[in-house]
Amino acid sequence: MRVIALFSYLDGMKKYAVLVFLFVAALAVSAISPHDYFTWILEVFPAIIGFFILVFTFKNFQFTYLTYVMILLHCCVLFIGGHYTYAMVPAFNWVRDIFHQTRNNYDKVGHFFQGFVPAMIVRELFIRLDVIKKKNWIPFLTISVCGLISLLYELLEWLVSVSSGSAGDSFLGTQGDIWDTQSDMLFAIIGGSCMLIMISKLQDSMIKKMPRRL
Repeated sequence: MRVIALFSYLDGMKKYAVLVFLFVAALAVSAISPHDYFTWILEVFPAIIGFFILVFTFKNFQFTYLTYVMILLHCCVLFIGGHYTYAMVPAFNWVRDIFHQTRNNYDKVGHFFQGFVPAMIVRELFIRLDVIKKKNWIPFLTISVCGLISLLYELLEWLVSVSSGSAGDSFLGTQGDIWDTQSDMLFAIIGGSCMLIMISKLQDSMIKKMPRRL
């Protein structure tokens, strides 16, 4: 029986190994001749830090597979932005030209995911760790945490820019828009709100399948 349980466990781990492989592969591809390595490391370091946190905490706490998949997708968004810089992603230059936009708006995709995916993480932690006793507060507090994360990231961008001078301009990525910081935070809030509206029930169904924590 123990041998059967071991093989069952190893078989279940394959799907996580696939995600790890895709993460490493995407990171490696993004590191091949990026626009500049200074901007690349600034853009991808949150994904790298997050990866190690998830690996080291995996034994004690496993998120739902859906959450891991969305985290990987968010990482890929970061890798693309790091490789090209957010202001120069080719596909969104095409979108800019076709729709007569004034700037490359790939960074709005990044900030949308900056709200959407953290909302999944925060909401799952709130529910599974029973952090919030009054469940009606979970949506509001989830969005509040997403807003705080976005605020802290904008402060980080500002700090890097003023510390490194022109070298940090690609990381800041305002593209001459004086309201870029505010719109970035707005898109993060929109992303978090979309997560709550669109997939809360799906996430709940996934959470119910997870082992109960003592």
